[in-house]
Amino acid sequence: MTKIKICGLFRPCDIDFVNEARPDWCGFIISFPRSHRNQTPDQVRALRARLDPAVIPVGVFVDRPVEEVAGLLNDGTIAAAQLHGHEDDAYIAALRALAPGKALWKAFKVRSEADLAAAAASTTDQILLDNGYGTGQAFDWSLAGGVRRPFLLAGGLTPENIPDAVARLHPMGLDISSGVETGRQKDRAKILAAVAAARKE
Repeated sequence: MTKIKICGLFRPCDIDFVNEARPDWCGFIISFPRSHRNQTPDQVRALRARLDPAVIPVGVFVDRPVEEVAGLLNDGTIAAAQLHGHEDDAYIAALRALAPGKALWKAFKVRSEADLAAAAASTTDQILLDNGYGTGQAFDWSLAGGVRRPFLLAGGLTPENIPDAVARLHPMGLDISSGVETGRQKDRAKILAAVAAARKE
């Protein structure tokens, strides 16, 4: 069964929506003011306290100090770190040393076969193939046909196109944010529909 992550939660009611829908993961954008979904670590802790234990919390970071990410992993605020910036193998090695045994993900903006080669070579536990930073647009899915390791698919996903994405690309998971929003806020009905679509196999 394809797994699914609902990303970019920032209101208490967003937590209630995912508690009802029960995706595999939920995501928090941490310390990235460019996003309207941005949360401080303390805000994430408050939301995390409301989260059903069955839903795994993931922190999304862009070029944050490795000590900050490790601290949030080690204190249990998040269970996995999803890296969206220029974090290289040295950064990942340092993070592993500071937060041993914690799940590390790396997102790759897909524009060419070279991007896929970089994703395939990543030393993180999971890779995520994306179009960019929350653009709500899909990349050229035909590029993903040659990926040989499990991946999460992101970018331009909606409850309506999830079945096609799963059938064409067979991702191990889906990461959706703007596709379950209305007016830049999470939409309960869309979240429920997206989770149902991912699990309808």
